[in-house]
Amino acid sequence: MNWRPGGWEILIVLLIVLLLFGPGRISKIAGELGQSIKSFREGLTKKEEENKPKSDEPPAEPK
Repeated sequence: MNWRPGGWEILIVLLIVLLLFGPGRISKIAGELGQSIKSFREGLTKKEEENKPKSDEPPAEPK
């Protein structure tokens, strides 16, 4: 019983969302979503750089 929305169903949902929020509000939401994704990716990159061992430091000896 897997139900997947078809083209008409997606179109109807998009029209309802457009009527509820309006084009200005939707573009604002999309912009904020893009900014949050960008910020999230930058945070991941910074975290990876912090966790990488520096090349001039010798590796830690196991205890």
